[in-house]
Amino acid sequence: MSDNRKLTHSTNSTTVADLLERLLDKGIVISGDIRIRLVEVELLTLEIRLLICSVDKALEMGLDWWTGNPAFDSRAREINSLPNTELEDRLKRLETRLEAVLPVIEELPR
Repeated sequence: MSDNRKLTHSTNSTTVADLLERLLDKGIVISGDIRIRLVEVELLTLEIRLLICSVDKALEMGLDWWTGNPAFDSRAREINSLPNTELEDRLKRLETRLEAVLPVIEELPR
């Protein structure tokens, strides 16, 4: 008995690269909630949201949490390393006022 079945191949195949490109272009959201309750008292709630998309798509959606974050933005690291003269001046004024008040406080009866 001969087997005359023909093998068919899919001509519309998607490569992993195509799938990844489509995923990053469109984006995908995975979400879930975990609630721990004991006798109708909610002890813990975790709301988990995972967004997978390209940086361009995230910017288009208004997500740019990495800008200004020193862990991800080298310019933010430079800005954070610069001295803040306004805060330093305020600290000096407060220290001067405190030094003026300390002798008076030390003389108060205990």
